[in-house]
Amino acid sequence: MPSLCCKMFTIIEMVYLFPRQRGSTVHSMISNFGTQLMTQERRKAIWAIYVWCRRTDELVDGPNASHITPKALDRWEQRLYDVFEGRPYDMYDAALSDTVSKYPVDIQPFKDMIEGMRLDLRKSRYNNFDELYLYCYYVAGTVGLMSVPVMGIAPESKASTESVYNAALALGIANQLTNILRDVGEDARRGRVYLPQDELAQAGLSDDDIFRGKVTDKWRNFMKGQIQRARMFFDEAEKGVSELNSASRWPVWASLLLYRQILDSIEANDYNNFTKRAYVGKVKKLLSLPAAYGRALLGPQKLTKMVTRSM
Repeated sequence: MPSLCCKMFTIIEMVYLFPRQRGSTVHSMISNFGTQLMTQERRKAIWAIYVWCRRTDELVDGPNASHITPKALDRWEQRLYDVFEGRPYDMYDAALSDTVSKYPVDIQPFKDMIEGMRLDLRKSRYNNFDELYLYCYYVAGTVGLMSVPVMGIAPESKASTESVYNAALALGIANQLTNILRDVGEDARRGRVYLPQDELAQAGLSDDDIFRGKVTDKWRNFMKGQIQRARMFFDEAEKGVSELNSASRWPVWASLLLYRQILDSIEANDYNNFTKRAYVGKVKKLLSLPAAYGRALLGPQKLTKMVTRSM
């Protein structure tokens, strides 16, 4: 008869397989294919983190979101403490508990993501970019901070650990800002406006303009500034991707290059993010993957030299 330890090991192995078996979305395709270039242990750990983030997000965005209360999030946070202390509630928790026992993953970004869910429950407007940045950190920047300890920093990297974490944070912020710009119309139909209120006012726009969903010159000019800022965060993120462990760089480059192209798509749609959803077509995705792989093959020093020569 197999021991309890062997049974638990088998359950954890099944959990690690779960996301790859069910993934059919673009995000799953990128993550699935990209993470194959990681070592098996790193791949499993990243998937355990991904599943926890997905479950956390679905608390406020999933089918039962209307029934979620602050107390439910308090219980979810207590459950997180138990996971980090080796007391998982279910097999998905067990996968994360296994991960934090093997890698120096800090609990703080996980707690901060839960705080972001609390913010989503009580807040549907952001007065300025400082407020929006904090929200983006909570719900997306945290993912980068969770992942770096697993992905690892290249032994040959001369960058400081802080700069690599800052770049991972910047990628999360850039991705979330891109999500917000892509989903303006969808969020408006849910009564939400994530764009900074003061910047809308400075552009001569208001929530009513967003709810009307009409693309005007004012809107185009406003969106140009928002897209430029998102690209600045992507630029900041690029500085750190090349510093990651060689086996981890590919999926991060793929995510960065593909998400950047969503901004291009918004522009191609004449800034109509009210009724048109910006996306990256299959051909562009396929063309991006070799480019991402090529960058991943370059170590920190080689990529830095290439960037310097191109300037």
